[in-house]
Formats: sequence, structure tokens, C-alpha cells
Amino acid sequence: MLVAALASLSLALGAAGSAQAGVGLPPVVSHVPTGENVVFITIDDGWNHDPEAARILLEKRVPVSLFLLPGATSYDTQYFTALTEQGRATVENHTVNHPDLTTLDAAGKDAEVCGAGERLEAAFGRTPKLLRPPYGAVNDDVRLAAKACGVKALVTWTYDFTTWSQTPPTPRLKAGDIVLLHFTPTLPADLQRALDAAKAAGLKPAALMPHLKAAGLVP
Repeated sequence: MLVAALASLSLALGAAGSAQAGVGLPPVVSHVPTGENVVFITIDDGWNHDPEAARILLEKRVPVSLFLLPGATSYDTQYFTALTEQGRATVENHTVNHPDLTTLDAAGKDAEVCGAGERLEAAFGRTPKLLRPPYGAVNDDVRLAAKACGVKALVTWTYDFTTWSQTPPTPRLKAGDIVLLHFTPTLPADLQRALDAAKAAGLKPAALMPHLKAAGLVP
């Protein structure tokens, strides 16, 4: 229930800050302005390595952004390299320890964001350019720290499809929506529900970064 409450709070924060970039700071994005019939699938954390979820992503060639915690990937990195090398997945930053970044001092923010970026680059050969701040908790100090770590945009979400204590209602998706999922035991069912909702709305999953660039949100 606490996680669900934090998720609801995060969504409100993300929606309020969507695409509102201060001078020189990376934007916070909860919805991507686009004229294309696309939706964006994102999956957080990485603790549960379900083969069925991987099968869906690979067989359906789903473009997906994986916002991963380094510790959640280190005991079975191959699970994720299969998704990035054989599928259409990119690995992005979700910090080292999943803290509320707004509660940390500058050194703490740097350790969490830059530290995660460095570990993910070492594991996957690519520096993450997107950050999902845990709980969607963002302020300008977080954005400043993210910029110092090479982050181009902070990505929250439009809808959370994760089954926590119960399966959430399925919303009517719109073009540009960002769907949040988690690597939990319910991921296969949650992912399929998100894909079905996209199909029902006439939308196709698309890669996030190219559309952020097309919208002028990142250079």
C-alpha cells in the first residue's frame, strides 16, 4: 500500500513537472508530445528475472526502456544483455539504492546517479542518458545533479500498470503516454495488459529516446 501511495504521489509530481525544464536543466517528462500513434513501455528495478516476461519482449520485439538498479542486474546480467542484444531494449538509470533523491545532499545525489550510471556502463557498454528518479521524487537540485552525471531527461510516467496489492484499473492510453511496469512476479501479466491496452487504443510501443529528441525535449 505504501508503494502504491508513493506511486500515486510520484505520478502527480511527474505530471506537474512534465517537459517543464528550467534554464539549463534536463526536463522532467511524464508524457511525450507526439503526433504519432505510439506509447512508451518502461520497466523499473530488475530484481525478478522472469523468463516469460523476457520471451514476450523478445518475441514481440517490444521497444522498451529498462530503468535498472545495478545490484538487481549484477547476479544475472545475461538476462538483460539478451534483451538489449537480441531485442529492442535500452538500459537506463534508476540510481544505485532507490532512495528519494530529494532527501540527499549533493554528494549523496552524485553517488546515487553517477554511481549507477558508471556501473551500468561497465556492465552494458553504454552510458545511460535517461534517469527515472525513484518514487518520481524530483526538484531542481535533483535535476542539477542529474545534469552533472550526463542525464539528458528525467522520465516519470503517465500510468503505472504494476500489480501491487491488487491489479490497477486499465486506463485508456493516449499517444505519447509513458507506461510504468516493474520486474516483479506479475510482470508477464502486467506487460501483456499494457500491450493489450495499447493495441485497443490504436497505439504501438516505440523507442523513447528518439521521440524525446523529436519533441525537442533532449538535444
